[in-house]
Amino acid sequence: MGETILDFLRPIAAPNGIKYEARICGSQMEDAMWQGWIELVPIGGGKPVRTGRETTQPNRYDLVYWATGLTEVYLEGALRRALEGPVLIPPVERSRPSLFPGPAPSTIVSSPQRNGYANGVAPGPAIMDPFSVYEKSGEEILRRQLGALSHRHLVNIALEYELTDCGVQRLGELRQPELIELIVGTVREEAERPRPA
Repeated sequence: MGETILDFLRPIAAPNGIKYEARICGSQMEDAMWQGWIELVPIGGGKPVRTGRETTQPNRYDLVYWATGLTEVYLEGALRRALEGPVLIPPVERSRPSLFPGPAPSTIVSSPQRNGYANGVAPGPAIMDPFSVYEKSGEEILRRQLGALSHRHLVNIALEYELTDCGVQRLGELRQPELIELIVGTVREEAERPRPA
């Protein structure tokens, strides 16, 4: 059963102006690892929503540590993803247990032949804007947030923000630390580039 790991006091606003209370939830998986997702409850009533799995951590302590590093920008992206997703639940009274036993189902393509990506994962939308995180929170926070993402999410960020000329196949072959360095390095170079007067 899932549990609420961390409540955020500051509400997150949706594009339509509705404000949501965000909470990080987690549960232990069969392999003893911990998974984390974000639940968002409309302030004043309405249907709560959840994201897919946002992170997998070796233990509960590391999940709590990951949750404490999330920024408002990341939560705004999580709200957008949750609202676009198909999973909704009826309103329930607020309680300490999570609303779901686990994260929303993943959208992984099972056959690598369908898209040519080495790990068989279909490219999709980026779940965060690395330029925005770098500008608002700095390189260290960007590195921490990227480090909490899956390989698939890092590839999608590199593709959507055109951070490299590498194709999907080559990006799929890079290890997670290499992808993080590629993303951070390109974002830093762009941020430090002099702007025309």
